[in-house]
Amino acid sequence: MFGLTFDKLLIVAVIAAFVIGPERLPAYAAKLGTFVRSLRNFANGAKDRMRDEMGPEFDEVDWKKLDPRQYDPRRIIREALLEDQPEAPGAIKPVTQSAYAQRRMPLAAGALPPYDTEST
Repeated sequence: MFGLTFDKLLIVAVIAAFVIGPERLPAYAAKLGTFVRSLRNFANGAKDRMRDEMGPEFDEVDWKKLDPRQYDPRRIIREALLEDQPEAPGAIKPVTQSAYAQRRMPLAAGALPPYDTEST
C-alpha cells in the first residue's frame, strides 16, 4: 500500500506522538478511534444496503476474484482466450495453416506467381 511498511508506519507514529505531545495525545487517539468506528459502520452499512438491493445473488458473488490485489493481466487474458464460447451463426472462422494450404494453387516449376496490377 503506497510502499509503506510496518517499520515506516511505526516511525511516523512515533514522530506524530512527539509532535502532538503527551497532553493532547489521548484526545487525538479518541478522535482516531471514533473515526475508525464511523468508517467501519459506513462500510457495514454499504454492504448491508448492497445485500438488500442484490438479494440472494449477493452471496453468490466470488468477492475474492474481484479483489484488485488479485489482478493479474496474464491470467485475465488467458481466461478470456480459453473460454469456450458458442460460435455465432455466420461467424468468421480463423484461417488455419492447413486451410490456407488447401486453397493455395501450386505453381509449376519456374512459373511466376500471378500479379495483380489493380492492387498496386
